[in-house]
Amino acid sequence: MANPNGIGASVRRREDQRFLTGRGNYTDDFKRPNMTHAVHVRSPYAHARILGIDFTDALAMPGVVAVLTGADMEADKVGSLPCGWQIHSKDGSPMKEPPHYPLARDRVRYVGDAVAVVIAETREQARDAAEMVVVDYEELPAVGSSTRAIAGGAPLVHDDAPDNVCYDWHLGDRAAVDAAFANAAHVAKIDLVNQRLVPNAMEPRAAMGEYDQSSGEYTLTTTSQNPHVTRLLMGAFVLGIPEHKLRVVAPDVGGGFGSKIFHYGEEAVVTWAARKVGRPVKWTADRSESFLTDAHGRDHVSHAELAMDADGNFLALRVNTLANLGAYLSTFAPSIPTYLYATLLAGQYKTPAIYAEVKAVFTNTSPVDAYRGAGRPEACYLIERLVDVAAGVMGMDKTEIRRRNFVPKEAMPYQTPVALQYDTGDFAKNLDIALPLVDYPGFQQRRAESKARGKLRGIGFATYIEACGIAPSNVAGALGARAGLYECAEVRFHPTGSVTVFTGSHSHGQGHETTFAQIVADRFGIPIENVEIVHGDTNKIPFGMGTYGSRSLAVGGSALVKAMDKVERKAKKIAAHMLEAAETDIEVKDGRFTVTGTDKSLGIGEIALQAYVPHNFPLDELEPGLDEQAFYDPKNFTYPNGCHVCEVEIDPDTGVTTIVSFAAVDDFGNVINPLIVEGQVHGGLVQGIGQALYENCVYDEESGQLVTGSYMDYCMPRADDVPSFTVRYHEDQPCTHNPLGVKGCGEAGTIGAAAAVMNAVVDALSDYGVTHMDMPATPEKVWRVIRDAAPAMAAE
Repeated sequence: MANPNGIGASVRRREDQRFLTGRGNYTDDFKRPNMTHAVHVRSPYAHARILGIDFTDALAMPGVVAVLTGADMEADKVGSLPCGWQIHSKDGSPMKEPPHYPLARDRVRYVGDAVAVVIAETREQARDAAEMVVVDYEELPAVGSSTRAIAGGAPLVHDDAPDNVCYDWHLGDRAAVDAAFANAAHVAKIDLVNQRLVPNAMEPRAAMGEYDQSSGEYTLTTTSQNPHVTRLLMGAFVLGIPEHKLRVVAPDVGGGFGSKIFHYGEEAVVTWAARKVGRPVKWTADRSESFLTDAHGRDHVSHAELAMDADGNFLALRVNTLANLGAYLSTFAPSIPTYLYATLLAGQYKTPAIYAEVKAVFTNTSPVDAYRGAGRPEACYLIERLVDVAAGVMGMDKTEIRRRNFVPKEAMPYQTPVALQYDTGDFAKNLDIALPLVDYPGFQQRRAESKARGKLRGIGFATYIEACGIAPSNVAGALGARAGLYECAEVRFHPTGSVTVFTGSHSHGQGHETTFAQIVADRFGIPIENVEIVHGDTNKIPFGMGTYGSRSLAVGGSALVKAMDKVERKAKKIAAHMLEAAETDIEVKDGRFTVTGTDKSLGIGEIALQAYVPHNFPLDELEPGLDEQAFYDPKNFTYPNGCHVCEVEIDPDTGVTTIVSFAAVDDFGNVINPLIVEGQVHGGLVQGIGQALYENCVYDEESGQLVTGSYMDYCMPRADDVPSFTVRYHEDQPCTHNPLGVKGCGEAGTIGAAAAVMNAVVDALSDYGVTHMDMPATPEKVWRVIRDAAPAMAAE
């Protein structure tokens, strides 16, 4: 009998009980005896030379314990924050990799760059004292956008990065693309901006450092998506702490969306400062700090061209992208506009030749790194907007041009011209399921009804594919990764038959405590409440790469399966001994170990007890205990894919866009928990809609000042801004190279939504001659487009 809480069951998240009742255990909740509080002194300038720092008055303030600066860190030989991925330019030269110190030493390079830290008895005292620190700045010319960064005579962010270029990279076959364009019957072109975004997790970043003078051990409690990587980077490269003397704990984390993957300077500062002051040091960002200092996302400026034959078949794609990396290289920043973006430019289409050029530049803005989807939303948005333009060039229906160019299911596995090989996928099926959900044949009637009411209606499609579970490690290493991309899991049965799972994956909203427990319960036929999931503590888990890029089940879950395989093999040996049978005669089903052809069987609990009380145990053949560990290094990426359809209505008098309906059809491979998957899709869709209609992080191009530094200026989507989503998935195309057959679902909504929404907006404005507008489609921007087009419409 199948476990009712096993794989495929919509089990409610077990962890929500403590979250909804206020019993979560977040970094800022931790209190330690004699604990102090840190507040950073941050630059008000985007670019300036530090001439001096006077903290005499600050030290005299009540409760102040210490004021520390970059000079103090330099004296202690504290290193630069390392970058975890190296990219080489077209000419083979390595990227420019300027130092990024936790506290600036000679120059500040963006508004919010930290120059000192004040440590006091309370946060309020530290804040008051920080205002008394006097920094003598010599303001320097700044550059606040990527286009300005490469303009002639632009101020240099780093002296050793001429023209502000970090790298000038390419991928694909340029000669084949040029030849295809020379023979093309039609060419579609587009210029677009994928604007910068602020991540805005519910829990702001926080960190607490502790130092035990008796043992020489450090502990960092932090809001991290991958504590082991933080331990590695901070310990080995920044503070020089041996791994066995450094513990990193990431307890409950209230959302990350990529922004908590990276090692930040504040983590190093509080860990180092804890030893300096001999007391625990805690720092918690306020929302204004988060706007300034959390790594931002996106920020691409692109030109793309698509060559087609006379029938609308895609022949070649040419893309040129300018990517803004901000003032410094964040942990994984160089990989986002390259191997996580350009390698996805094939999309779902059988385009024979693709060539992409990416120039990444430094600017006097906050560093840019992975944000939900990380390169994949940028690729999908470019392709799907361009395909809509191509449909207009060809005079074809937008669904027909897509269907004509899909990679057919029969072509799988399919080698794209940009490195990746898709293992499975039925792209046409996604579209076939989606069309009835949105009543596509009835759209023109609905459009006419809207027009009769003075409204504009449009429909937009986006067919996306993403690459998840970056792998394998040797390939990633060849592409510039400076870490392995495997995952680790340990399955420990206790004498009572309950289980503890230790996983290197990390949960910050994904529901691992439920889904991972479902996998174990399903395999061994035990109650789900008897399975404990432990993560986020480097002292408890051997190693791990955390959670991002929808890798948790595909990589972390596969490591769990491998560990369970080892447990089962050992349990089978024990069962054979206990049942006085040959090991080959033991059958395993639903957690029962049965002698073939008999009713003699044992449950996993009985076997576990025997393993820990080995009174009747062949000790010469078996060790006591039932505790196994495994690492899993994937053979390939996984490739979730789908079709998203959005329908909008626009009020031309106000420019307000209302999403009338949104349908998402996805192929995630096998699904462990449909309820959690649907929640992940909903959250992703809202973030994609947020980028399409509301969110925009703006810097002044000349001063480098952040214009949208609070929720007064940065608009976030709210519940009443989105419709009730229609979500469907199918499981007939499981991943072929991991034991669970899963592909990943956490980023899919974000990847497809923005393109679907903007395609719908542009479709609604098509009567005004609009073929493109950049995100976000705010009411003011839409209203201006309509107003500017109205005279031309009247003249016609």
